[in-house]
Amino acid sequence: MGGGDLGEAAMVDIAHLSDWESIRRAHRWDLPPDYNLAEDMVGKWAKADPGRLALRHLRRGETVDFTFRDLDLLSNRLANVFSAHGLERGDRVAVLLPQCPETLLTHLAAYKTGAVVVPLFTLFGADALGWRIDHSGAEILVTDRANLPKLEGIGAGLKAVFCIDGAGERAMDLHSRMERARDAFDRVATGPDTPAFISYTSGTTGPPKGALHAHRVLPGHVPGVQLVHDFFPREGAAMWSPADWAWMGGLCNIAMPSLRFGVPLLAYRMERFDPEEAFAVLQNFALTNVFLPPTALKLMRRVERPERFDLALRTVGSGGESLGADMLDWGRETLGLTVNEFYGQTECNLVLGNCASIMEVRPGSMGRAMPGSRVAVVDGEGNEVKPGEPGEIAIARGDAAMFLKYWRSPEKTEEKFRGDWMLTGDEGVMDADGYFFFNSRTDDVITSSGYRIGPTEIEHCLTGHPAVELAAAIGVPDPIRTEVVKAFVTLGGGRVGGPELAEDLIRRVRTRLSPHVAPREIVFIDRMPVTATGKILRRELRLHGAEKDRSR
Repeated sequence: MGGGDLGEAAMVDIAHLSDWESIRRAHRWDLPPDYNLAEDMVGKWAKADPGRLALRHLRRGETVDFTFRDLDLLSNRLANVFSAHGLERGDRVAVLLPQCPETLLTHLAAYKTGAVVVPLFTLFGADALGWRIDHSGAEILVTDRANLPKLEGIGAGLKAVFCIDGAGERAMDLHSRMERARDAFDRVATGPDTPAFISYTSGTTGPPKGALHAHRVLPGHVPGVQLVHDFFPREGAAMWSPADWAWMGGLCNIAMPSLRFGVPLLAYRMERFDPEEAFAVLQNFALTNVFLPPTALKLMRRVERPERFDLALRTVGSGGESLGADMLDWGRETLGLTVNEFYGQTECNLVLGNCASIMEVRPGSMGRAMPGSRVAVVDGEGNEVKPGEPGEIAIARGDAAMFLKYWRSPEKTEEKFRGDWMLTGDEGVMDADGYFFFNSRTDDVITSSGYRIGPTEIEHCLTGHPAVELAAAIGVPDPIRTEVVKAFVTLGGGRVGGPELAEDLIRRVRTRLSPHVAPREIVFIDRMPVTATGKILRRELRLHGAEKDRSR
């Protein structure tokens, strides 16, 4: 096929220089015209180093290892199975599985056939799955026995359903079909802009939209992965994230880059995140480079005597919500490293970030613009604002990690852009040194007595209290001030909320930040509503507050 050898794969890597701006100036996107994700992740290694360890699958206490040759041959078999059931270039194949080998094999096989993957989260219910399957027009679905019952009454357009642990209702046995298939496959020619997968947004501001990404999405993530993980990879590296591969963070920040760099990837997805178990997994698999969402880190902070775990960690990347100074300090004291925060969206991921080994990490900052990415803060007309002035964070067109379009939604695609900028919907500021700071979603800004208040700083202050596990701040209507701040709090360690603790928390914000941002009310809740990627669903909190107000 020509493309995809180790030399070409290295052409998008960053230069190992000593300062951020030098790295940015040295970087160039130079993608070969014949580029395929499966070749870059697995094919090149299967040729050059077939026995190299690629994947470790932990399930029910047992670990099964796969080499790059294993993944290449097995995905060839699956590509032949898909082709035999009519899958062609551009067709959609959905995968409803947790972190497991078959998830990766589905991706690899689809990319070899030129098809488009639709990753689906296993915690979705029937309505969420049905909408995504129908909207994407998926023709093939790969799932497991645990998720088969969800398909009842949905997915009428599916031509074939495969189950990874035996045949079932509507489903064929995937492995028996693969065993009968050839382990050679002539992959379809693809290029950097060939569609590869549809990642649906988490739906925090309306119905989920399908962001169609091209094969170049992986090269687009390379600079960010290498810098967030301190000039990744180094000898002995091993990667993992508890974030599911159905989302951009787990898929494009960890799974794809790990294979692309020839680094062993751990496949293990907890049914419910257990911070104690997370420490044990980090230790037992000598994991060096991980992505831990802020919610996971905040829960891990509650683990007693974390020093009893012997960790090999070199870097921790985190994104999705801002961490704040307290969590950064905890990372240094407990993990022995500075957590490198980064920023991106489903539509264009990992465009801002930190690399503590070559730059100052400023508390609350998402970092600076990655090599190859141009990021700015713009006003309502799409004009760049001066450093220190608030506005909307925007990403310039042409970024290799940027989506092609919203699937079957041309009007939503058009709304996402203003001139040469892709609008993120996130309010923020950039300081004079190019560091970006997130304030809030554009629809999360609280307007009180003429002040525009972002919830992030309030939430950081609240979670710094030893009793608080998670916190979220919203604005609620007020006849005099337009809005006042209301905070929702979940407590850790079996603690129970009451008037005294509420007043203590309000006093903390008033004292540590400012009286004008202090919550007028603290509501203690048992569980914080979050998306599958760990982002707080403030929309649900607003509805919760409105229902309580009406009932009074």
